[in-house]
Amino acid sequence: MTLHLNPRKLLLSKWTALAPKNKEKHFLVVRVLVPDDPLVPITEVELEAVYSGRSRVIAWKTLTDTTVWRQGWC
Repeated sequence: MTLHLNPRKLLLSKWTALAPKNKEKHFLVVRVLVPDDPLVPITEVELEAVYSGRSRVIAWKTLTDTTVWRQGWC
């Protein structure tokens, strides 16, 4: 099952990793990486782990995989 998301509306959204690593379970989208060319689609977002504060850039479409991510903090 997949979610239907608009990448432009992901900023500050909350996510729960269903298979946490390094005690990093809850994440916040802190940045949507918008390309310089407005005709190029958004492909990546930056997630920040609430527990450690570490951030990483991922393809936003991976958030639609409900076997890996759940929207909100559970």
